[in-house]
Parts: sequence; structure tokens; C-alpha cells
Amino acid sequence: MNKTHLFVVGSIFCISLISAPVQALDRTIGLLQNDPNAFNGYTLFAPHKSTTTYLIDINGRLINSWQSAYEPRFSVYLLENGHLLRAAIIENPIFNTGGSGGRIQEFDWEGNLVWDFEYSDTQICQHHDIEPLPNGNVLILAWEYKTSTEAIAAGRNPSLLDDNELWPDHIVEVEPTGPTSGDIVWQWHIWDHLIQDYDPGKDHYGVVQDHPELLDLNYVFNPNRAIADWNHTNSIDYNPIFDQIIISLLGQHEIYVIDHNTTTAEAAGHTGGASGKGGDILYRWGNPQVYGAGDASDLKLFGQHDARWIEAGLPGEGNILVFNNGKNRPAGAYSSVEEIIPPVDTNGLYSLTPGSAFGPVDPNWIYPSVPIYDFYSQNLSGAHRLPNGNTLICDGPGGEFFEVTMEGQILWKYINPVTLSGQETQGVPFINQNFVFRCHRYAPDYPGLAGKDLTPGDPIELCPISGNVLGECCVDFEDFSRLAQFWQQTSCGQCGNADLTGDNNVYPDDLVIMVNNWLIGYYLQ
Repeated sequence: MNKTHLFVVGSIFCISLISAPVQALDRTIGLLQNDPNAFNGYTLFAPHKSTTTYLIDINGRLINSWQSAYEPRFSVYLLENGHLLRAAIIENPIFNTGGSGGRIQEFDWEGNLVWDFEYSDTQICQHHDIEPLPNGNVLILAWEYKTSTEAIAAGRNPSLLDDNELWPDHIVEVEPTGPTSGDIVWQWHIWDHLIQDYDPGKDHYGVVQDHPELLDLNYVFNPNRAIADWNHTNSIDYNPIFDQIIISLLGQHEIYVIDHNTTTAEAAGHTGGASGKGGDILYRWGNPQVYGAGDASDLKLFGQHDARWIEAGLPGEGNILVFNNGKNRPAGAYSSVEEIIPPVDTNGLYSLTPGSAFGPVDPNWIYPSVPIYDFYSQNLSGAHRLPNGNTLICDGPGGEFFEVTMEGQILWKYINPVTLSGQETQGVPFINQNFVFRCHRYAPDYPGLAGKDLTPGDPIELCPISGNVLGECCVDFEDFSRLAQFWQQTSCGQCGNADLTGDNNVYPDDLVIMVNNWLIGYYLQ
């Protein structure tokens, strides 16, 4: 180390003691908080209006990214083989509303596209979510097209057909068979599990409250908005212990559990499978008035997203987490994450007292425990339990991810820095949308990370030149070493970015800026 280097490094200590504070930029994006007690892992997310999917470490640094030709719609998963599975959008002339997707892609760790499957035409279209299965197959959540004639024949009230068509949901399990092909090996349709009390001369006529296992074809939360996307199912999750599926129906403000341990024929009927009930609804929660077991005062969910089981081995295993968006909540517009304990036995059978609503009456855990009215996500969003017992939450519209303890303390916070305009610059306010459907954190010992190069790169956000030298949004010894190389040089342009004041010189005021940013901790490593 030469004398100049020694002078600069020695000056760091002196300046840290005597320098007046220099104003540093406030963080606006990327990593905002990282408590030592936060769960160390790798967070995967896909910005709403980007074709890139990102994996970051606990410090907000890029670990890997995958580039597609298509925007997400919406979910992304890191598989146990290290591949990325994602749903993507393609144009569909019929199913052209929010959440419309139609394409499922799989990329290897290096970014090579290994599977590119379309589930989209004029009769069907994947939307919102997919779910990888342990056997390598994929569950696809999708719409199917029903004409007004078909809907009325099934018992739909004609006044509830604003679009003169209906898009009920269905689920298919697809086994990949080639680079662009796949076989449907199982399917389930909500259309096979209906009840209606509107027209005794049409199909599915019966007493709604006598059939909690069926969906009332004429239940519409807002009769003045009876759109084609009747269910607007927005999430799907799989329970390998019970071989069951849970879905979130925003249109009904309910979550449903169905049996996956059926044949396709059994799934279309009311008997068979592990439950003995075929494809009927095994459990539902959130809005008992849909099946005649309550009224508006019993409504629990308000435009919810991301219903999922807490995985085996995690605190709360077997319970259900749901992001309750809170849209039109009588108590005011605020969101919450809620954990419920379903009334299920060790065989996956759910208890219900005839004529009453499925339990529980209330969640056993809610974040926040007291309403926070500036925490409001009107759409998107999700949450999942971490191995340390904390919960990772995604505020979708705000593109904000944060980890909370069971007591509600926030330990980690990150804001997606990718907007409609691309990567934003740290410290600069932005106005473009940075939506994210949801995020997921994987533990360091997750099989999909084994043997992979997890060397952290730079943060995703762009870095302002002022504040450090190397432009990687952290101040470390290498920055001071670079500054030392240009120490006391004049008229050197940017001087290898060592001129932090912009005066074409490298003098003590440049060193003061860097030291203060280092002391403030604005640039995190």
C-alpha cells in the first residue's frame, strides 16, 4: 500500500470523528431494513410489467435472474431442481381481462427455456396462478367459456349475465411431455358442482342451504356488476399430505378446498376419492351467506388473495394463511394477513354442523393485530410462513415485501425497484407502477439452490454516482482504494467516479461524502 493509500485510509478514522454530517440520499427502493433476526434466505419475485424474474439475497443483492419474452401472469416458482416455473401472458381475444395469462414456461438455472406450454384458445385460458406438484406435473387455474344459453340452461338468472357469457373456473393437471407439449392427466370444473334455487325448470335446482358442498350459480356479491369472470379465482395451492387443493375465489369472497385424490370422472361427480365426495367442496370459509349459513355480518374475507397451507415442519403447519385485501371492509379499507385453523381431522375430513357455517369463527392470528389504515392493498398480494415462525408479506400494488414476527414487528423490508420504466435509481422518487403479484423466500438449504452459484451481485436498482465510487450501492474498502488512486488529481473528468462532488477534482470533500455515507449505513453490504 503506497503513501497515498495510507493517507486516505488513515483519514477515514479522523473524518469519522470530526466531519460534520453530510446529507445522504434517503433510500426509496431496494433494501430498506434488515434486522439480524430476519430469516436468511433468497427471495423470488416477478415485477408485474417486466419480462425478468429476480432472485435476491437477504441483503437485496441479485443472485440470479431469468429473462422471458412475456410478462408474468402472475406466479413464479423456484423448483427443487433449480429451474424457474412461471405463468405468462399471451393475447387472447375472448379472455382479455385482469389476470389473463395462457402460457406456462420453465427455465433452467442458466436461463434456457426448457418448456413452453400454451393453455389458451377461444374456449379456455390460464389465469393468475399455477402450482407445481411433487410428481413434476403442474396444476393450472383457468377459465372456460360458457354462452348465455348454456348459463341459463344451468339455472343462471338471465339478469345476472351482464356480458352475455360466463367464465367459470376449472383446474387441469398437466404432465409435460416435450418442449412445448403436455398431457392433461386430471381435471376439475366448478361447473360440475353447482346449485341454484332460481328456476325449478333448469339444471341444478335445489335448496342452496342444504348443499354447502356446492356453489350457488346465482350468488353475485354485487348484483350490479355480474361480469363474465364470475369467480375470479386468484390463487391455487396443493397439500401433499391430504392430496387436496385450495383455491381463492375473490368473486365469492371465499376459499375452497377440494379433493385431488380422485379420477377425472370422480372429480366431475359427488362420490369417490379419498373424501368420498368426488369433486364437491370439502371446506369453505370467508362468506357463509353464499351457502345460506349466514348474512352480510358474517363476511370474513374482502377481496382476498393467496390462500395457502402452512407447510409441514413450519410453525402453524396445516393451518391456512390468506391475504385479506380488505376491499369494501365495513370497518374501513385496510388489509390483513390471517391464519385460520380449519376443522379437519388427521384423514383430511372436515367437520360441519348442518345448517351452520364452517369454522373457525375467527382467525387465530392476524397481522396487524390492530388495523393499520395505511396498510391497504386493494388487489394482488400474498403471504407465507417462514421457518423461523415469521411471515413474509407482499403488498402487491406497492411492490413492498416485509417480514413480520408473530408479535407484528417488522424485521426486513424491500421495495421492488422495477417499474413500468424499468430499473429505477436509488434515492430518486418514482411514480411508475412497481406491482408484484407476490414473492417467496427460499431457505439456504432448499434443494433448488444446492450446487448453484449463489455469489451475490449488485442490487437490482440503479445506483446514483454520488455517494460511492464503484456504483454498486455499497461503500466498502474497494471504494476507498479507488478514491486513493485518484487522490488530489485535478481536471480528471469523473476521475473514475471518485469525484463525488462533480468539480473535476478528488479532494477531502469527496472523501467526506464517502465516509459519511459509510457511517450512516445508507449503502448496505
